[in-house]
Amino acid sequence: MSAYPRTDREVQSRLMEGVVIPAHPLALNAERKLDKARQRALTRYYAASGAGGIAIGVHTTQFEIRDPVHRLFEPVLRLCAETMEECESKQGIRLVKVAGVCGKTAQALKEAEYAASLGYDLGLLNLSAFPDSSIDELINNCKKVAKVIPLFGFYLQPAVGGRWLDYRFWRRFVEIENVSAIKVAPFNRYWTRDVVRAVAEAGKADDIALYTGNDDNIVADLLTIHRFKVKGDLIPIRIVGGLLGQWAVWTKRAVELLEETHRVLESGLVPSMLLGVGAELTDANSAIFDASNCYVGCIPGINEVLRRQGLLKGRWCLNPRIDLSPGQLEEIERVCISYVDLNDDEFVAKHLKEWLKD
Repeated sequence: MSAYPRTDREVQSRLMEGVVIPAHPLALNAERKLDKARQRALTRYYAASGAGGIAIGVHTTQFEIRDPVHRLFEPVLRLCAETMEECESKQGIRLVKVAGVCGKTAQALKEAEYAASLGYDLGLLNLSAFPDSSIDELINNCKKVAKVIPLFGFYLQPAVGGRWLDYRFWRRFVEIENVSAIKVAPFNRYWTRDVVRAVAEAGKADDIALYTGNDDNIVADLLTIHRFKVKGDLIPIRIVGGLLGQWAVWTKRAVELLEETHRVLESGLVPSMLLGVGAELTDANSAIFDASNCYVGCIPGINEVLRRQGLLKGRWCLNPRIDLSPGQLEEIERVCISYVDLNDDEFVAKHLKEWLKD
């Protein structure tokens, strides 16, 4: 028997088909304490929007939930798991449950064990705690965590704490027995291609689902079919879905957009209008993620959009020094006015009261 736990077959099937997985934010009140009602409302919103899964305990949830002064990691993961189970029962769906796993090996194992105990399907493994480690050290850490929970690999962009992970790392990573998916989020076309090539050349194209985390290039990622020659055969492989902070807002529209990209790829014809939507989404993301200020205002930017929709009371972060950058609010207002077709304000307004009920 394998020492590695296996991903549920239905979950793996959904991952391979391609779904929307929002990176779940943290709902706080004015005292910067957990707002349980709105935290639940966000989870219900994502499920009602048609998201195929939810990722919690990730960058968008605020890494500070792990700080001893806050002690929010366990309560937030537990609340999200309970609410996802409620949504599954109510809607008759199976959500892909993803928990962020961070830190050096001892911390990562503890977080993975807790997530697995709550029924999370996969651990999104963040390697930011190993900025100077060798590939051997990184792979050793990954294998240890993989013996606790199936892995959702994660290439996090350096601007928010990630590190360079070259082709050699990914080629070895994909050989770990229970890697089910990889979030490709380096915000870099060359590095994105490294991951896709590693999966293809390892013969894992039918086993490991690729998800974009490149919030600056969502539509192009979803529409691109990569091809690599492997043992004389040309192997097609593509990114099938997204695990994104950008999809924490306007999620119903994100689901519709993903479905449209799937339909377009089946037809073999990519309309230029859809590429234009991709450019508009990138522009919106530049404002929400605060790209001009190296993403300093990314989390409050997401929270501000949710506040405008009524899902959050405010854009507060656990760290009181983190807020929108100068000029970011005006940029958010600009893109909200310019790209009304990207939002799902009417859908949120229609259902907000029911999502806020206990």
